[in-house]
Amino acid sequence: MGKTADLTVVQKTIIDTLHKKGKPQTFIAKEAGCSQSAVSKHVNRKLSGRKKCGRKRCTTNRENRSLMRIVKQNPFKNLSELHKEWTEAGVKASRTTTHRRVKEFGYSCHIPLVKPLLNHRQRQRRLTWAKEKKNWTVAQWSFQMRASFVFHLEMKKGWRKGGEVHIPSCLKSNVKFPQSVMIWGAMSSAGVGPLCFLKTKVTAPVYQEILEHFVLPSADQLFEDADLIFQQDLAPAHTAKSTKSWLNDHGVGVLDWPANSPDLNPIENLWGIVKRKMRNKRPKNADEVKANVKETWASIPPQQCHKLITSMPRLIEAVIKAKGTPTKHWVHVQ
Repeated sequence: MGKTADLTVVQKTIIDTLHKKGKPQTFIAKEAGCSQSAVSKHVNRKLSGRKKCGRKRCTTNRENRSLMRIVKQNPFKNLSELHKEWTEAGVKASRTTTHRRVKEFGYSCHIPLVKPLLNHRQRQRRLTWAKEKKNWTVAQWSFQMRASFVFHLEMKKGWRKGGEVHIPSCLKSNVKFPQSVMIWGAMSSAGVGPLCFLKTKVTAPVYQEILEHFVLPSADQLFEDADLIFQQDLAPAHTAKSTKSWLNDHGVGVLDWPANSPDLNPIENLWGIVKRKMRNKRPKNADEVKANVKETWASIPPQQCHKLITSMPRLIEAVIKAKGTPTKHWVHVQ
């Protein structure tokens, strides 16, 4: 950022404000996120009173402020929608100009983090659960199998500034029961188990079929003769009386679990890793999607799973520190 022209409106404002306060240029450069030479050129240009070269801007400061209000009020609108609303207010500007102004405000477009909605009672239960597990060792966490479904949903991008990734207005709240379930998978510190692709709604009988044909073989593969402790969320199919009876009859112990807490299940982060590895793939149909998922899932080494399991004590500390609210450690998969 050596040139003054590279400075955003926000950076110029920071430089002008700190310069008036008599702050040194090295300090100003650090706060504005630019080079010292850029600060020097901007300050010297203002002192010399030299007019800025180039074509006159086609939008006024008042019109620019109106666009900033639109972005703040509608952070999940795409660029075309922002441009339409801005021009409908009487502003004559191209789509390119709209994009340029939004970037000058310091905004960039990102897929928002998705965090679960938690009421006070759920936060308290998460906090209590975390305190009960505070002294658990990595070894205790290792003798467990984690399982979850991953859902295929469309996620719209949203506008935010640097450092705003976790503020409430830049987050999306996930729904607990999306319309279509695609994949079920399980993992432990010893590695991943087989995948199950589903097209039907997950009822208690369907879930018990998954347990029969996937959980038990996975337990034999990953744990051999060791006792299995199973970790699952509190979906209705999981907590149904018939499912509880099935688990009890087959000697599968289930870890007690606070509601709406995917950030405490390491497999959620594993799904995030799978998605990142598949980011550059372009499957043409459902069969290719399944083949890509299977290939990527099979390529995950046991060391990666063990690393996720060893993070559990740190996650427990994060929940306690956050007083039961969602932590920053969860990678939600869409």
